[in-house]
Amino acid sequence: MAPNELSQCCITGSLHEGEAKGNVQDIQNISTYIAYPPDKSTKNAILIITDVIGHKFINAQLIADQFAAKGYFVIMPDMFNGDSVPLNRPEGFKIMDWVKNHLPAQTEPIINTVLKEMRESMGCERIGGVGYCFGGKYVCRYLKPGQLDVGYIAHPTMLEGEELKEIQGPLSISAAVRDFVFVTAKRHECEEILDQLEMPYQINLFSDVEHGFTVRCDLSKPRQKFAKEQAFDQAVSWFDQYLKE
Repeated sequence: MAPNELSQCCITGSLHEGEAKGNVQDIQNISTYIAYPPDKSTKNAILIITDVIGHKFINAQLIADQFAAKGYFVIMPDMFNGDSVPLNRPEGFKIMDWVKNHLPAQTEPIINTVLKEMRESMGCERIGGVGYCFGGKYVCRYLKPGQLDVGYIAHPTMLEGEELKEIQGPLSISAAVRDFVFVTAKRHECEEILDQLEMPYQINLFSDVEHGFTVRCDLSKPRQKFAKEQAFDQAVSWFDQYLKE
């Protein structure tokens, strides 16, 4: 398996308990999870580009609610036109066959539509991008003026060096020490690229966790729970510093 490919570790993990506080509604016929901050302001916003489990996954919705509680208006669209991958699919499921229908040609029109609505109709003045696994690639592709202002990604998949070289905004990365997709060599390549750019960047490496830990880790294991919480705090601190005005 090439380091940039998706693998079984992209679709496995633990289901988290909790009750979502946001709502699912359509944005230009795109099913979207929306969570408001306590003051209902939409000025400082976050677009979450999910992993392959999608926007109706309770783990992702709970994370969206957490960002909202920290003062951000959160938009989390269905990136897969109803074709998200259920958690813990049987062993025979071939993720790379699935991804052939979810390449940039299919994915970017969704992002374009949602970003346009956020900026033109929803009053979003500053937008941060959060990308988990699948979504990390697209946060980097859209980290440009007029699109995403600030980026945070965790254990990205299919992220190309050329995409990273083109970013034009601050980027923070959470990485897992045991990751068969965002492997050590790939992480070091990203470090070298980011160090040549003018943008602020940050890479945090977490022990005791695997690919997908920020969304799908086992919360009954204290070290995994701690890593997930610290990665979330990393994202919030990054946005508080570079996104809020």
